[in-house]
Formats: sequence, structure tokens, C-alpha cells
Amino acid sequence: MTVRLYWQREQWFSLRPPEPAKARPRGLWASGWLIIAAFTALTIGWMVYHALWQPDWLTFLPGWFNELINLLELSAFWTLVAVWGMLGWRQLRPHSPPALPVPHLALDQLFAFSPAQFEQYVAGLFRQKGYIVNRRGGTGDLGVDLELLAPGGRKAIVQCKRYQNTVGADTVRELYGTLIHEKALHAFLITTAEISPAAREWARGKPMTLIDGPTLMKIAAALRVGE
Repeated sequence: MTVRLYWQREQWFSLRPPEPAKARPRGLWASGWLIIAAFTALTIGWMVYHALWQPDWLTFLPGWFNELINLLELSAFWTLVAVWGMLGWRQLRPHSPPALPVPHLALDQLFAFSPAQFEQYVAGLFRQKGYIVNRRGGTGDLGVDLELLAPGGRKAIVQCKRYQNTVGADTVRELYGTLIHEKALHAFLITTAEISPAAREWARGKPMTLIDGPTLMKIAAALRVGE
């Protein structure tokens, strides 16, 4: 499977620079928080007033009106749960470190890296494309060096191989097993070495992208140009 199929054409990794995030107008953002805070305060205040004081004037209202009030209270309560739950999730969800320009290095420079340094280098390339990257390389990584979260919440895994010898089909088969185990939608094998024709043939038609050393250099150069 050629890299063009997924890196250049698919939405996963288009070589076009990601669209810059539009800044939210500060006034609108502040107004939104004020509305949520006011709605929360009014809802809680009314529910406390209704539950503790049980005002007599409610007894003079028709029964259907009291049922409507109870229904509105219940709806407002679950609306607040949903709104504050969403806001809390947005604050706690994982965020990738700010993307910094990745230097365009030659293959011999990458060979001089430690495995951890090579993983950091590859992670930087993915961050430049706007993806959330979680490094898992090391003891107990279960064959996953990087975990990606793409726009739309799609999960992918990356295996980094700082090799000089050709990567064979066995490595690709192991990565495919890891892909299934991790329940990811895509797997990337990124290496400084060559990838054997047998390995590429085995990956054909599977949700996998194999990137060898020369291709990695081209991708890094393209990202530098797109800055």
C-alpha cells in the first residue's frame, strides 16, 4: 500500500496545512458563560425555594399547572447536568502539547537518535498536522509507540522503528494484530529503513500505512514548506 493513499489523499493526513482555528469573539464567549451561570443560579434557587419553603400560593394553582412546573423543574435539572457535564469533559479531555516546527533532518541524523528521540520526532510531525498525540513507547507499550486522536475522534496507533535493516512482513503482521487489539481505525508503521515488497503486499487493502525512511524525509520537508 503506498503512502499516497492515506497520507496525501485521505482526510487522515492531507499535506495541506490544517485550517487555523478561528478565535471565538471574547464578548460572545463571556456572554455564553454568563447565561449558563444565570440559568444555573435561577434553576437551583427556584428548586431550593420550592422544596424547602413549599409556598402556599402554589396550592391555589390548577393541578395541571403544578404538574407543568414539576416537569419544567425536571427538564431544567437534566439540562444543567448535560451542559455542565459537557463543559467538564471539554476541560478534562486530553490535549496535545502545542505543535512546534519539526526540523528537517537527514536519515543519518535520525539513525543517531535513541528510540525515544525518534518517537518524539515522529510525534512532532503528527502534532504539526493538528492531531492529539499520546506517547506510549517504552516498557509495556504493547507495540504502540504513539496513540493518535484525529479530528472527529478517530483513533489511530503508530509504531516507530528506528531501523537500518529492511522491515519485513512479520513486523507488519504483528502491528495488524495490535491494531485489532487496540480497536483502532488505522495503524501507521514509520521507519527509517526500507520496507520489503512482501510487507507492502501483506498490508494492501488493510487500514495500514507504511512509511519508509525516504518517504518520511519527503513528508517532513513538505510540512516545513507548508508552515
